[in-house]
Amino acid sequence: MSDDTPLTDRKFASRVDWNLMRTFVDIVRAGGIGAAARELNKQQPSISAALKRLEDHVGATLLTRSAHGVEMTAAGKAMMALCEDMLETARLVPHQIAQAVRRVEGVVRIQIVSAIVSSEFDEAITSFHRRHPDIQIEIRVSTWREVLDALDRGEVELGIGYDSGVRGGLVYEPLFVERQQLYCGRSHPLFGYRISQPRELKDEAFVLTGAADEIEIVTHLRRRYGLGARVTGVAQDINEARRLIVCGVGIGFLSVPAVRSEIERGQLWPLLHADFEPSYEIFLLARSEPERNTATQLFIDEVFRRIRAIPRA
Repeated sequence: MSDDTPLTDRKFASRVDWNLMRTFVDIVRAGGIGAAARELNKQQPSISAALKRLEDHVGATLLTRSAHGVEMTAAGKAMMALCEDMLETARLVPHQIAQAVRRVEGVVRIQIVSAIVSSEFDEAITSFHRRHPDIQIEIRVSTWREVLDALDRGEVELGIGYDSGVRGGLVYEPLFVERQQLYCGRSHPLFGYRISQPRELKDEAFVLTGAADEIEIVTHLRRRYGLGARVTGVAQDINEARRLIVCGVGIGFLSVPAVRSEIERGQLWPLLHADFEPSYEIFLLARSEPERNTATQLFIDEVFRRIRAIPRA
């Protein structure tokens, strides 16, 4: 048996034991046969035998042993992709049937950072509610770190926020790129002026968002140019930071899309040239292997479909 042995059995689907594919996935995810046996509470020889039967069915070696456990061959990688697709399809069966017979109720819990501006997300909510008026949508607002922690703990299945790293248990779907700008209010002496270098503002009174909510790239920029040494206002929410800046308490960073109306009304003024605006990606975040209720799964399908339909540069 070798990786280049072609699979030509046209009766494969009727002959294969689908449980063998599930066991194969368990071995790969556990990182080895012994680890999979422990997680499944089975004897290691039975796991090895299941893998051997699957390899006999497909006519190719799927896994090879290595110092780190097991490694997938080219055939194994192809099998893993197919297995994951089949498992995802099987998981969606009860959700799609419930939708087909129009018996969908429940609660969709979403945790997001404040001041999110996304027409695609809003349109997904509108469309989803029109088709499923009996499903309750609950939105919680928190810092970006609390969004990630809530997803990790399983308190919510869906989040929107920033992440400076990558957590293995989450699916990341890019939603949009957000920019921040340094603003002052109408009563500030610098209103109407552009600053050529951020370090010119190091002595200005500053409004900060709470340490847990400030985006890390913004923190780095502030520290690089000495901004925020003189703090005259602190807010735990970007909307309240905006209030303090509009009221003249100090200058501060705010999301560009979130303050368009204040700019149009002449309440806020951008101090920095666009080259200095920190930008970062905002993600739609979902737990990668959740036990989702039907309502949540249908909402995720709706919002992912809309986001993925957007042409990307």
